[in-house]
Amino acid sequence: MDYQPRTGQGRAPDVFERGGWMPMREYRDDAAVDFAIVGAGAGGGTLACKLAEAGFSVVVLEAGPFWRPLEDFASDEEAQQQLYWLDERLTSGDDPIALGGNNSGWGVGGSTVHFSMISLRFRPEWFRSRSLLGYGFDWPLSYEEIAPYYEEAEHALAIAGPLRYPWGPPHRRFPYREHEMNAAGLVLARGAERMGVAWSAVPLATVSAPRGKSPPCVYRGFCNFGCSTNAKQSALVVWIPRALRAGAEVRDLAMAGRIELDANGLASGVHYRRSGQWRFQRARNVVVAGYAIETPRLLLNSSCPSFPQGLANRSGLVGTHLTTHAGPGVWARFDEEIRWNKGPPNMAVCEHWNYADEGKDFAGGYAFMSQGPLPRAWAQLVATSRQLWGARLRQAMLDYNYMSGLVAVAETEPRPGNRVILAGERDQHGLPIAHVEFSYSDNDRRMQEHARRYMGRMLEAAGGKDLWTSEDTSHILGTCRMGFDPDTSVVDADGRSWDVRNLWVCDGSLFPTSGGVNPSLTIQALACRIGDRIRILAARGEL
Repeated sequence: MDYQPRTGQGRAPDVFERGGWMPMREYRDDAAVDFAIVGAGAGGGTLACKLAEAGFSVVVLEAGPFWRPLEDFASDEEAQQQLYWLDERLTSGDDPIALGGNNSGWGVGGSTVHFSMISLRFRPEWFRSRSLLGYGFDWPLSYEEIAPYYEEAEHALAIAGPLRYPWGPPHRRFPYREHEMNAAGLVLARGAERMGVAWSAVPLATVSAPRGKSPPCVYRGFCNFGCSTNAKQSALVVWIPRALRAGAEVRDLAMAGRIELDANGLASGVHYRRSGQWRFQRARNVVVAGYAIETPRLLLNSSCPSFPQGLANRSGLVGTHLTTHAGPGVWARFDEEIRWNKGPPNMAVCEHWNYADEGKDFAGGYAFMSQGPLPRAWAQLVATSRQLWGARLRQAMLDYNYMSGLVAVAETEPRPGNRVILAGERDQHGLPIAHVEFSYSDNDRRMQEHARRYMGRMLEAAGGKDLWTSEDTSHILGTCRMGFDPDTSVVDADGRSWDVRNLWVCDGSLFPTSGGVNPSLTIQALACRIGDRIRILAARGEL
């Protein structure tokens, strides 16, 4: 498909109207804006909104298209591969990570246009995992500091969740009621209750009742391939319209290639390519929010005499300590029809092993959720995990409506050898591509084996038969971690580079540890906090 920019000439797409437009302020390349933000996903889109609403001039550079959900998102698993970052990357290590659809977005809204909407807070102790739990690294901020921003993000996203969530500190109720549980979620619930452990409806960023121009979820099940009704509260439909109304400019199909430093060692702007031409946007501050692969790639591609190993990389930590979430899965056949494709893909959750520290032979934790894969994705999983092809695969697919399964979101240890580096190959823009190296630790493997055993017991308790397992990963985090000092981290607690004081990072690469839950809510909460901190620092004259 030949993509063309949709923003410009004083307008941007209105995501709520077919063919509609909304006004957009525009800035000249040679006029220094307060903030140039690279990336329009959970981190960059949220921060753009916060900064524009605080009165700063903001330009967002997004490598992908500006999607129109009502026109571009279809009930077609193959066609919707367009939502993923599918540019060439290299992956290696003892346990190479599958890159693309399960962890990278392409377009305004980033991966939030195809995420499964799970919106969970971190366990408070994880912010002090080294001090309190004996593994990983402490974060340079506490749960108490981020809690108000969790609440801000939950209300901005109109999270639909239960009246009482069984784990973590109590907080204000979710804005919308929980969704009615589907049959796959009830399998988890039945197994959990028979084993005597807690379970819950998943807090989801899709509305259970009308919200403005967003209709309630119709349970079509294509959430991971773009919500064509706008029930999903992605960055594309929540933060970006607010940012535009507040005066931000979003440039779609604008690939950032290098950040420039001036003679004083400060970031002066971003070189980017749009419509076949390289351009330079001047800026008083630059924010990198391309997620945990593209963010270090841009910094490493921005090497210069002052930073020969990559921009803001005097510590040597840019690109290192990459973490992911391991996704061991267990699957079972049931006598009754499940029809697990009905509703959002993950509707029930158990966080028992995120909060229980006794009775396990590993550090860290994991949550696990009910599943609802669509037929194409399910056929791919069956074929690759069970090595079934042809007639045997067809026979297995006849059980689709009778299947149910559980998949974990399991922490992995932050280790220096798991990293993003630059490859010798170049992309269509002439830029070195990313090379991701990853291997599990012994602790990672013990956690996954524990998860497989425990989830298998729960499926059997619920009545499942003929169990089998699979492996996967989701989410990529770390690589530009925040910390307490410039020797052991890339940025401070505000996402501000230790080395270049007007360079910031605002995405999942900030995470010192991955936690055992999906990261999107924490990324958006961090972005809300960073936006407030920048406003406070500016008022003090400390930018």
